[in-house]
Amino acid sequence: MDDEVRTTLIEVSRGSDAGSVTFPGVVAKLIEAGVERYHTDLVRSNKTYYLPDGQSETVSGERGDVAPAAQFSAAGVDAAVRASQAGTISYREFCERILAAGCVGYFVSITGRRALYYGRSAETHTELFPGAR
Repeated sequence: MDDEVRTTLIEVSRGSDAGSVTFPGVVAKLIEAGVERYHTDLVRSNKTYYLPDGQSETVSGERGDVAPAAQFSAAGVDAAVRASQAGTISYREFCERILAAGCVGYFVSITGRRALYYGRSAETHTELFPGAR
Protein backbone atom coordinates (compact mmCIF):
# COMPACT_ATOMS: atom_id res chain seq x y z
CA MET A 1 0.00 0.00 0.00
CA ASP A 2 1.46 3.32 -0.96
CA ASP A 3 2.07 6.08 1.55
CA GLU A 4 -0.56 8.42 0.05
CA VAL A 5 -3.33 5.85 0.56
CA ARG A 6 -2.09 5.08 4.08
CA THR A 7 -2.10 8.81 4.91
CA THR A 8 -5.66 9.14 3.59
CA LEU A 9 -6.81 6.24 5.78
CA ILE A 10 -5.29 7.82 8.88
CA GLU A 11 -6.77 11.23 8.05
CA VAL A 12 -10.23 9.75 7.42
CA SER A 13 -10.12 7.80 10.69
CA ARG A 14 -8.95 10.77 12.73
CA GLY A 15 -11.40 13.13 11.03
CA SER A 16 -14.28 10.76 11.64
CA ASP A 17 -13.34 10.36 15.31
CA ALA A 18 -13.02 14.15 15.70
CA GLY A 19 -16.33 14.77 13.97
CA SER A 20 -14.79 16.87 11.20
CA VAL A 21 -15.63 14.37 8.42
CA THR A 22 -19.16 13.05 7.86
CA PHE A 23 -19.93 9.52 6.71
CA PRO A 24 -20.58 10.64 3.10
CA GLY A 25 -17.23 12.47 3.19
CA VAL A 26 -15.51 9.36 4.55
CA VAL A 27 -16.98 7.22 1.77
CA ALA A 28 -15.97 9.72 -0.92
CA LYS A 29 -12.37 9.82 0.30
CA LEU A 30 -12.19 6.04 0.61
CA ILE A 31 -13.51 5.58 -2.94
CA GLU A 32 -10.86 7.99 -4.17
CA ALA A 33 -8.19 5.99 -2.30
CA GLY A 34 -9.41 2.71 -3.83
CA VAL A 35 -10.85 1.17 -0.65
CA GLU A 36 -13.63 -1.36 -1.25
CA ARG A 37 -14.61 -2.08 2.38
CA TYR A 38 -13.67 -1.57 6.00
CA HIS A 39 -14.30 -3.08 9.41
CA THR A 40 -14.73 -1.13 12.64
CA ASP A 41 -14.05 -3.00 15.88
CA LEU A 42 -15.77 -0.90 18.52
CA VAL A 43 -14.31 -2.86 21.44
CA ARG A 44 -10.70 -2.53 20.28
CA SER A 45 -11.29 0.96 18.85
CA ASN A 46 -9.77 0.34 15.46
CA LYS A 47 -10.67 0.29 11.78
CA THR A 48 -9.23 -2.01 9.15
CA TYR A 49 -9.44 -0.86 5.54
CA TYR A 50 -9.25 -3.29 2.62
CA LEU A 51 -8.19 -2.72 -0.97
CA PRO A 52 -9.44 -4.98 -3.80
CA ASP A 53 -5.99 -6.60 -4.18
CA GLY A 54 -6.02 -7.90 -0.59
CA GLN A 55 -3.87 -5.21 0.99
CA SER A 56 -5.13 -3.85 4.30
CA GLU A 57 -4.27 -1.24 6.88
CA THR A 58 -5.45 -1.00 10.48
CA VAL A 59 -5.77 2.40 12.15
CA SER A 60 -6.23 2.69 15.91
CA GLY A 61 -8.72 5.17 17.35
CA GLU A 62 -9.55 6.59 20.75
CA ARG A 63 -11.16 4.25 23.24
CA GLY A 64 -14.48 5.35 24.65
CA ASP A 65 -15.97 4.67 28.05
CA VAL A 66 -19.08 2.78 26.92
CA ALA A 67 -19.02 -1.01 27.14
CA PRO A 68 -21.24 -2.96 24.74
CA ALA A 69 -24.58 -4.07 26.15
CA ALA A 70 -24.99 -7.82 26.56
CA GLN A 71 -28.08 -7.94 24.34
CA PHE A 72 -28.14 -6.72 20.74
CA SER A 73 -30.90 -4.30 19.78
CA ALA A 74 -31.34 -3.87 16.03
CA ALA A 75 -33.88 -1.14 16.80
CA GLY A 76 -31.29 0.68 18.94
CA VAL A 77 -28.71 0.49 16.15
CA ASP A 78 -31.29 1.66 13.61
CA ALA A 79 -32.22 4.64 15.82
CA ALA A 80 -28.55 5.64 16.09
CA VAL A 81 -28.12 5.35 12.31
CA ARG A 82 -31.17 7.59 11.74
CA ALA A 83 -29.87 10.19 14.21
CA SER A 84 -26.45 10.13 12.52
CA GLN A 85 -28.00 10.51 9.06
CA ALA A 86 -30.05 13.45 10.34
CA GLY A 87 -26.86 15.08 11.61
CA THR A 88 -28.16 15.37 15.17
CA ILE A 89 -25.35 13.34 16.78
CA SER A 90 -21.58 13.15 16.35
CA TYR A 91 -19.71 10.03 15.26
CA ARG A 92 -18.53 9.54 18.85
CA GLU A 93 -22.13 9.66 20.12
CA PHE A 94 -23.16 7.31 17.30
CA CYS A 95 -20.55 4.78 18.49
CA GLU A 96 -21.69 5.17 22.10
CA ARG A 97 -25.31 4.60 21.11
CA ILE A 98 -24.62 1.49 19.05
CA LEU A 99 -22.42 0.09 21.82
CA ALA A 100 -25.30 0.70 24.24
CA ALA A 101 -27.46 -1.22 21.74
CA GLY A 102 -25.10 -4.21 22.02
CA CYS A 103 -23.18 -3.63 18.78
CA VAL A 104 -19.51 -4.64 18.99
CA GLY A 105 -18.51 -3.83 15.43
CA TYR A 106 -19.58 -3.19 11.90
CA PHE A 107 -18.53 -3.80 8.30
CA VAL A 108 -18.99 -1.20 5.58
CA SER A 109 -19.02 -2.39 1.98
CA ILE A 110 -18.43 0.60 -0.23
CA THR A 111 -18.95 -1.48 -3.37
CA GLY A 112 -22.07 -3.09 -1.86
CA ARG A 113 -23.33 0.27 -0.52
CA ARG A 114 -24.29 -1.16 2.85
CA ALA A 115 -23.18 -1.50 6.46
CA LEU A 116 -23.63 -4.60 8.58
CA TYR A 117 -23.71 -4.10 12.37
CA TYR A 118 -23.19 -7.10 14.64
CA GLY A 119 -23.49 -8.04 18.30
CA ARG A 120 -21.65 -10.41 20.63
CA SER A 121 -23.62 -13.43 19.46
CA ALA A 122 -23.45 -12.52 15.75
CA GLU A 123 -26.89 -10.92 15.65
CA THR A 124 -26.95 -8.44 12.78
CA HIS A 125 -28.62 -5.37 11.40
CA THR A 126 -27.98 -4.40 7.77
CA GLU A 127 -28.32 -0.81 6.67
CA LEU A 128 -28.27 0.20 3.00
CA PHE A 129 -26.61 3.49 2.11
CA PRO A 130 -29.18 6.23 1.53
CA GLY A 131 -30.43 5.87 -2.05
CA ALA A 132 -29.05 2.32 -2.43
CA ARG A 133 -31.30 -0.54 -3.49
